Amino acid sequence: MNKIEIENLTLQYSDGNESLRNVSMGIRENAITVLFGPAGGGKSSLLRCLNRLNDMADVQTAVGRIMLDGENILDPKTDVIALRRKVGMVFARPVVLPLSIRGNLTYGLEVMGESRRSKLDEAVERSLKQAALWDEVKDRLDDQAIALSGGQQQRLCVARSLALEPEVILLDEPTSGLDPISTAKVEASLQELKKDYTIILVPHSVQQAARTADFAAFFLQGELVEYAEGKSIFTTPVNKRTEDYVTGRFG
Repeated sequence: MNKIEIENLTLQYSDGNESLRNVSMGIRENAITVLFGPAGGGKSSLLRCLNRLNDMADVQTAVGRIMLDGENILDPKTDVIALRRKVGMVFARPVVLPLSIRGNLTYGLEVMGESRRSKLDEAVERSLKQAALWDEVKDRLDDQAIALSGGQQQRLCVARSLALEPEVILLDEPTSGLDPISTAKVEASLQELKKDYTIILVPHSVQQAARTADFAAFFLQGELVEYAEGKSIFTTPVNKRTEDYVTGRFG
């Protein structure tokens, strides 16, 4: 079953750059969908459309529909704050708040009015366990988050998103600055998280795309070239351009 349906989405920035051109695809529920391809292909632009972060960019044209649970999130009447609670985002560089580890996780809930200590503590433990960080930080929740390693900070950012109990998690090259061990921990977390969440990932390499994808979409210059199950698109791609990219002939 698809959680998200993208229908004929075209996105053009004010400088004339067409980032997405007539993209249509479904995002499967409880799976990892990978968006991959060379830089400038439109992957991050699509990711940012899914929780309306592109509202903050200089977009000239955005036409088409993005249906989430049957509602078009591109509709001007969409409650964007509610949408971003439902669709969480984790960026390439971990950006922790200048607060304690605990404070990073409870901040969003407190802003939304949650003040019950039991609920906040429950959210802290649940989200840290889901992000595979609980065992490493459970005895120092009141330490400053900035003292964590880069890999731990990135998993804290994942946990911060999870604390709000989203339905969809967007990740834009979340391991690009991490060492192989930290990268493996984040990837392992995603495999567990997909049991409860819909995950859309822009990976930092073709190798990561192949390792993590249940489904994969290859983007080239704003065009969705090919979309298929991960195990087939990286071994027997249908489109010659996809084959050339995954085998390293370009990109």
